Amino acid sequence: MNSVARIKPQKGFTLIEVIVALGIIATAMAAVMMTVSATARNAAGLKERTFAHWVAMNRMAELHIRNDREWPDIKKSTGTALMAEHEWHWEQEVEKTPVDKIRKVSVRVRINEDDEYPMAALVGYVHQPSQ
Repeated sequence: MNSVARIKPQKGFTLIEVIVALGIIATAMAAVMMTVSATARNAAGLKERTFAHWVAMNRMAELHIRNDREWPDIKKSTGTALMAEHEWHWEQEVEKTPVDKIRKVSVRVRINEDDEYPMAALVGYVHQPSQ
């Protein structure tokens, strides 16, 4: 019998390996959290832009409905509309076109009246009703 004792290899991870693994997991979790946060912000922004676009489309539909009775004047006008329990501010500009019986209408919608850039912009055309 051999009197030399055999040392069994240890099983498991060293402290350095555990620290490195935790560092990698923490970095990955931070990246996942940043991605989830950005996705949530984008979803909220998309929701606001969708509502603003609906306000602009509603304004354009109102012009088309009223067009049978009144021809829109060439001017700028502003107003508000309630959509999704929020008051939206719209600005409408009616312009002359090269065709006499057609007018160009631009509608811009903002969340706040003093916002520099609109959340949605829509351009449409209205024709003069035949008499």
